[in-house]
Parts: sequence; C-alpha cells; structure tokens
Amino acid sequence: MYVHKVASFLYIDEAFADLTGIADVGAMGRQLRANIIKCTGIPVGVGIGHTKTLAKLANYTAKRLQTHTGGVVNLCGDHERDWVLRNTAVSEVWGVGRRMVVHFENMGIRTAMDLAKTDPWTLRKKFSVVVEKTARELSGTPCLELDEPDPPKQEICCSRMFGKRLTELAPIKEAVATYMMRASEKLRAQKSYCKKIRVSIRTGMFNPDEAKYAKGVVVTLPYPTDDVRLDHVFQQGFRYSKAEVLLLDLRQPGEFSDDLFAVNQPAEASRVMAVLDEINGRWGRGTLRAASVPGKPDWGMRREMMSQGYTTRLDQLWRVACN
Repeated sequence: MYVHKVASFLYIDEAFADLTGIADVGAMGRQLRANIIKCTGIPVGVGIGHTKTLAKLANYTAKRLQTHTGGVVNLCGDHERDWVLRNTAVSEVWGVGRRMVVHFENMGIRTAMDLAKTDPWTLRKKFSVVVEKTARELSGTPCLELDEPDPPKQEICCSRMFGKRLTELAPIKEAVATYMMRASEKLRAQKSYCKKIRVSIRTGMFNPDEAKYAKGVVVTLPYPTDDVRLDHVFQQGFRYSKAEVLLLDLRQPGEFSDDLFAVNQPAEASRVMAVLDEINGRWGRGTLRAASVPGKPDWGMRREMMSQGYTTRLDQLWRVACN
C-alpha cells in the first residue's frame, strides 16, 4: 500500500499494472484471466498485492495451487498475505538465489514470513539494500516503483544437453566456450561483474547401460580470464551428454572491495565487449563471436521436435485456410 493512497499491483507473467481506483481487484483479475483464456487459449496466473514482490509471490501461489485458487490470488488482505508468507519457502521469493538461501537458513530464515519479520537494517548491513527492500516489500511496504527494472540476478546459468554423446575434450571445450559466451551476454546486460565461475559436465543419468559420471570445478577469478580449467573435470572413457556454466558472486560496479593492488579488468576489454554486444544486438546473436565458439557445431542441441513459437514469432503463426 502506498503512503497517502491505496494501490495494488497486478502481476501477469512479466507484466505489472497499477490498479489504483479499482474497487474489486480480485474480480478484475478473474475476469482478465478468463478473457485471456477465451481469446488465446493460454492459461495464465494472476497475482495481486500491495507491492511488486507480493504480487509476484501471489502469482507463484496462483500457479502452484491452481486447483484451489483458479489461477488468481489476491494478497491485499492481511489474512491471505500471512497464510501465503507462512507457507512459502524463502527460496521462492523473488530475487532470492540459491547461495542466499544458505545464508538465510543459517539465520533461521526458512519461510517468506521469516524474511518479512527480519529487521530490514540488519539485512542491509549483512547483505545489501536489495535484500532489505525485498523484506520490506514482503511486509507490505512498497520499495520498487512500477516501472523499476528487475533486481540483478545473483547467479547466471547456461546449461544445454548435447545433440549427441561426446567422448573427446575438444568439442566439450567448444560447448563450454559457447555457454560461457551466452552467460556473459546476460551478465553484461544487467551490468554486473563475475568473481567466480563453476563449470561442470556430466553423462546421461537415465540410461542403465551407460557409466555415470559428473564433476564440476569452481574457479575464483582474480581478473577476467578464459581459463575454465575444463581439463580438471574431464575424464576419458565416458560419454558426456551435458555441460553447464554457472556465474557466481555477481556484483554491480563498485561493489567489489579488492585490495589496492588488485588487478582490474582492462578498459580495452570493456570497450571490446561493448562493441561485441552492439553488433550482435543489431544484426542478431552470434554475428560476432569468439574464435573458440563454432558457428554450427555438430554437438548442438537437437531441435527437430521443438514446438513452434506461435505467440512470439510472426513467421510461425498458425495459418488457417478458409473455404
């Protein structure tokens, strides 16, 4: 609830709307969901709350308990809000990453209600202003504007299945380089820096006739580098089906507190990455790429059975023949 005026936020997929002035926001959410299903056939979840974080949590609850909620949850009432907060794990709160959950559990914070009741200033000093805002929003105090961008992710992952089993190191290195490039694009898009990288590979886990193996390594970066130490996790004799790149310890510029003599990213590297992103943003992903990233790898994910993007691609819209 805003100070000096009543406001509710409506959350549908990734769209927010200010519902100030609407008398029955719950009825409006149910009608909106019914209209979307009628016109598009796409079931959606509608979450309503006094803050963006509560609206997001309401949407999660609407989808998690769709049989009981009908796909619409309104948390503007204290009773409904408290029930959802008590029955939602803190890991499901918007912006809380896996590493943060470990810290929260050590503090006895296991549910969204626990986080909402934690002293905001303690959270700010121990973690960041973003975590403080999350706790305040859960308790009903708006801290995020309607058009405010999503908080930066605390982890970025790029993981794909190979189109075929791989037994040699070279193509796996190509795959990791490709995933690293895609993950770094997301990293730069949110204007963050990465201090740690985890690279892992594994075999197929469901074929009883195949030997099972999985291993990963975490690399702390003193400065940006392309050394992902893949040789440390690869072992001959296994048929690998998947690789994963996970960027950890993400910070915004100025948040790293290295010592005076620490090596920083060269300004030239930042300019090169800016040019890379500008070219790929204008002409399409992969127009310009690192030499270690192949154009059309034979290990690429199989997409023959991939569903068409009826709602996101104009060239894949349904065609109806009228007689």
